[in-house]
Amino acid sequence: MTKPTPPALHELEAKVMEQVWLRDRATVREILDAVNAKAAKQLAYTTIMTIMSRLHGKGLLDRERDGRSDVYSARHSREEYMELRAQTEVQALVEEFGEAALVHFARQVQSLDPERREQLRRMARDG
Repeated sequence: MTKPTPPALHELEAKVMEQVWLRDRATVREILDAVNAKAAKQLAYTTIMTIMSRLHGKGLLDRERDGRSDVYSARHSREEYMELRAQTEVQALVEEFGEAALVHFARQVQSLDPERREQLRRMARDG
């Protein structure tokens, strides 16, 4: 059975997910503090709470109650998420642009240094 494709992330969703991926489990407050530590403009608790609730609704975060707080964890590792998204995006490009997309992919691969091309061959072979 194939895993459902996770949705693309908007800018703030990506910032939240990056912080969740750094932790096994996190509360809204922990993510808020981490996001605000890197932000020029401070975000409100309710903003992060809403984003995390929406990410849960989209199937990207799991949520469990711990006392009075909700604790969130990523449903997919960062690597798994990126793999699933890349697969979806590449399929969409090939479906829409056909051979033109494949030619551009091949040109991109040819422009890489030989060591990187070999690494990609191994990755494709090993799946």
